[in-house]
Amino acid sequence: MAAKPRLYYFDGRGKMESIRWLLAAAGVEFEEEFLETQEQYEKLLKGGSLLFQQVPMVEIDGMKMVQTRAILSYIAGKYNLYGKDLKERALIDMYVGGTEDLMGFILMFPFLSAEDKEKQRAFIVQKATSRYFPAYEKVLKDHGQDYLVGNNFSWADVHLLEAILMVEEKKSDVLSGFPQLQAFKARISSIPTIKKFLEPGSQRKPVPDDKYVETVRRVLRMYYDVKAN
Repeated sequence: MAAKPRLYYFDGRGKMESIRWLLAAAGVEFEEEFLETQEQYEKLLKGGSLLFQQVPMVEIDGMKMVQTRAILSYIAGKYNLYGKDLKERALIDMYVGGTEDLMGFILMFPFLSAEDKEKQRAFIVQKATSRYFPAYEKVLKDHGQDYLVGNNFSWADVHLLEAILMVEEKKSDVLSGFPQLQAFKARISSIPTIKKFLEPGSQRKPVPDDKYVETVRRVLRMYYDVKAN
């Protein structure tokens, strides 16, 4: 029996959360090792586990994979969530790229000051409603299918649902003008593996809090201090 994938990251969302989402959507059980001290991080660095000296890192199929996009692409391909041909894969990459851009605006939100958070909240909602959500709304409306690509559940659907929920945490009624996305959200959320991941007690992480921010800063401080010198 193959070993479960093992995820090395903080006990919080960050760049690892999309990997958790995709594994969960594929119905794959995984284990996690949470970084809580600088010593844990140094051990990974000195052991050569972090090719570019960064996490996330995932042990899977005998590999120690870094770079979030590479990890996600591998998981999507391995578990048939990456389309049936090159054209579908290109569309999935394109849609995932858009949701990655949107989620990138949210990634550093927990680390901002209170004043900057309010500015960034408004910026996130504005970008979501004027650039990204209209694009996905149009895609779903134009082809009239249940999923973004090839009328089959894919990585693109998982990523979009994750992004929608993240933006809704900033403005709960953000989908009010997007009926296609409202239906999409309900549809994808009802897929058994996704539904299970959205339930309390799953490995989905909550909205990052001050403890998460403090842990990330504490663990990475020495590394970034050295790099800055």
